[in-house]
Parts: sequence; structure tokens; C-alpha cells
Amino acid sequence: MIPRNASETLVRLSKGFPILAITGPRQAGKTTLARLVFNEKPYVSLENPDEREFAQNDPKRFLARFPEGAVLDEVQRCPQLLSWLQGWVDERGQMGDFVLTGSAQFDLLAGITQSLAGRVGRVELLPLSVTELTAADQLPESMGHMVFKGGYPALYDRQVSPQDWFGNYIATYVERDVRQVIAVRDLGQFQTFVKMCAARTGQLLNLASLGADCGISAVTARQWLSVLESSYIVTLLRPHHRNFGKRLVKTPKLYFLDAGLAAWLLGIRNPETLETHAARGALFETWVVSELYKQRLNAGHPLDLYFWRDSTGNELDLIIETAAGLKPVEIKSGSTYASDWTDGLKKWQALAGAESLKPALVYGGAQSYEREGVDVWGWKDVALCDV
Repeated sequence: MIPRNASETLVRLSKGFPILAITGPRQAGKTTLARLVFNEKPYVSLENPDEREFAQNDPKRFLARFPEGAVLDEVQRCPQLLSWLQGWVDERGQMGDFVLTGSAQFDLLAGITQSLAGRVGRVELLPLSVTELTAADQLPESMGHMVFKGGYPALYDRQVSPQDWFGNYIATYVERDVRQVIAVRDLGQFQTFVKMCAARTGQLLNLASLGADCGISAVTARQWLSVLESSYIVTLLRPHHRNFGKRLVKTPKLYFLDAGLAAWLLGIRNPETLETHAARGALFETWVVSELYKQRLNAGHPLDLYFWRDSTGNELDLIIETAAGLKPVEIKSGSTYASDWTDGLKKWQALAGAESLKPALVYGGAQSYEREGVDVWGWKDVALCDV
């Protein structure tokens, strides 16, 4: 197993919360992480029909089996158990008592909010980050290979190609998770919707256009998009809320949380195709945004990431909000630095004034250095943007 950066966050939270919840997409390594960090606790999967029936029909006796707590996997399959857990952990008063994992964010969060508020330390685990792959000496050889392959652990733990793995992942996701959340009559139409979302990664979200391209209404498109969000397939990056002298766009941008999955959905079957593909820039931007998401989530920090765009077309790819100020970040997929790459950063800095921290630029090359007052980071050093 590749060591996960979120391990330290889990250990820290286990000292102050009686229940820990690990959420994230399927196959991101949640179960493996929980069993590794809390290896002294018994493990129970509520995907097991016998265990699920026991928990549903007699939750009190089910929990009584675990005097020292347990790891309860896919706990959203038995939401009524969360109400019993509330009284159980309140009576025992033990920190780090139970560890819950789940892939369906809406179901699990609804149960946590209603039954376990104030008792849960939560970690959201996304696929492997560049820092985790580097530490394990498994970082792909080039930016193209990194974006093409993505970060799902199975692609690094097994002898399986992205082409084979992503195809089965999408089929399983559609047939299983989507049917559990919403009643999709035409699964083929939903698969088309997912592919249309991939074609729009890194772009402003237009639900009417997205729905029209898939033959569904904007209302249905919004519902289906919420399913992709709840399953950690996509995320919406919000525009920064401060108006630096110009009217800002209010529409969020759509990003996949794994660039490799987005590339597969776009029909890219090898890294060489990616080099000349029209979506190369959008996929690299998607990868950078997802990497910064991972870094913040692994550390247990808030997701204070935004973009900036005004009504005249001036745009900045990322703004990281920190206690010290606002960190502007530009993203370019090219491997050779170009002098006009910092134009957007300079325009935004002029508007933000003293609120701006030192700007950063992430590009597709390998070298990192400083140029014209800007930290220029190669793709391997993307995590340094948020330092």
C-alpha cells in the first residue's frame, strides 16, 4: 500500500472525536486507510447482507459486539445505525471509538448532520496525490503520463491499464451508485451526461447547454450533476466573492476530481494522444486543481479555493484564500515558459493590491524557479503552490 498523507489527520482527529468518518469516491482507498490506521479495531462491512440485516434489525446487539469500537465500512447502507451510535458513544465517552467509511456523500452527511453533529471528525479521501506517489517512488515519468493515468490506487497497486480499469469503474458506478441515489430510466443517457461533463471540465458551468446536449432539461442536469458531486466524481469551483472594482461572473466552474477519469471519458487511450488533444490544457488545469484539493483535504484544511473572472474576460485560474492573504495561481500546460503567461496574474495583483500574496504559476515543465517576482512551479512541485 502507498502511505496516505491523510493518516496523520485521522490520528489527530481520533484524539478529539468519538467517531471518525472517511468519505470519498469508490476505490480511493478509504477502507485500506481505515484498517491500516486503526488496525487494532475489528472490521465490518455493511455491504455484507448478513451484517447489514443484523445492524438493521437489532442495532443495539450489533454495536454491543464492539466494546473497543470498530471500523464500519459503507455505513450509508444502514443509516438508522447512526442514531444508535449517538447514544452509544455518548455513554462510553471514548475518543476514536468508531470509524465510519462511505462513498455516498449525501446519505452519509445527512445521517451525520441529523444524528452525530459535534461527535464526528471527518476526512475526505481523494485518489493518490503527487506527493504520495513521489514518496512511494511511483510518480509517472512525465506530466502527460500523470494526467492520463490519474491517481486511483488500483492503477498503481495492480497490473491493470487505465483503459481497462476506467471502463469497468464507470460501468460499476453507473449500475450501482446511480441506481441507489436516483431513478435513472436510461442509463445510456446518464453515461452520455457524464461524458459531456468531462468535455466541459475546466469550463464555466452552463446547465441549460449541458442538458440540451444530453437531451434532458436543465433541472434534470442539475439533479444528475449533484449525484456526480455527491460521489466525488466532479466538484464545482466557485468564483471569488470579492469584487475588485469590476463586475464578476457568478457561475461556478466544473472540474473532475481525477484527470485520468476525465481523459478516459474523452476517448484518450494513451499519453501520446493527450499531447496533441484539444482538451490537453483543460485536463492539465483539472489535474492541478484536483491536486490542491487533495492537499487541503489530506491536511484537514478548509477548501478555500476559488477562481476569478470579470465581465470583460480577465481571468485567474485559482485564488487560494489564507489567513495571510490571497494567493493567486495561474495554470499553463505548456512545457516551455512564455512571457505572457503572467499577464493575468499582474492584472489581478493590480486590482487586489496589498491583499495579494506572492503569485505562483504551475506549468507542464519539470523545472521550478522564480521569474519576475513569480514562483514558477513545474508539475511535480504543484503542492508548493499552497505553501
